[in-house]
Amino acid sequence: MARILIVPGWRDSGPGHWQSLWAEQLPAALRVQQDDWITPSRSAWLESISRSILAQPEPVVVAAHSLGCIAVTQLPSDAARRIRGALLVAPADPERRGALADFCPVPHQALPYRSIIVASSNDPYCPIRTAGAYARAWGSEFVRLQMAGHINLEAGYGPWPLGLALLQSLTGDASLGASASGTSLSISQLESV
Repeated sequence: MARILIVPGWRDSGPGHWQSLWAEQLPAALRVQQDDWITPSRSAWLESISRSILAQPEPVVVAAHSLGCIAVTQLPSDAARRIRGALLVAPADPERRGALADFCPVPHQALPYRSIIVASSNDPYCPIRTAGAYARAWGSEFVRLQMAGHINLEAGYGPWPLGLALLQSLTGDASLGASASGTSLSISQLESV
């Protein structure tokens, strides 16, 4: 089973958020902790994420949210080489928020691993066209959700079977969805979601 590295965004992911549920329920999950969730420092965040990745004996699959997505795309090459795949959910647009300006500019080159961006048509933190531009620049598969807000608990995303299915497609672990939710949703079923 692949080690899953959960990378929350600005202000962390609280109880009930899909990232928090996955951290609790997936045996192979490890959650990145930051010293300062409120006033994020690019260098501190990248150091924390890199340290978590490099401490693992095998490559990791990342499940990032919001600013965590942007931080993952900015990792130094030694850490990026250890990523097998990344689920990048509701990436932030740091140019729209002064508190996130340290993460500008956002890189616009292809990522050296398979990645899936999941974005919403009405995310208040990143317009869908910006998320689409990220997907094209990073070479990511793009999943567009309608009216899903910031794909967080406030938008109704606690347990998230679609997210688990996408994560499963990156890990190759068929039991992943069942271990977290009691049910499994295959990628072939995504078209009906």
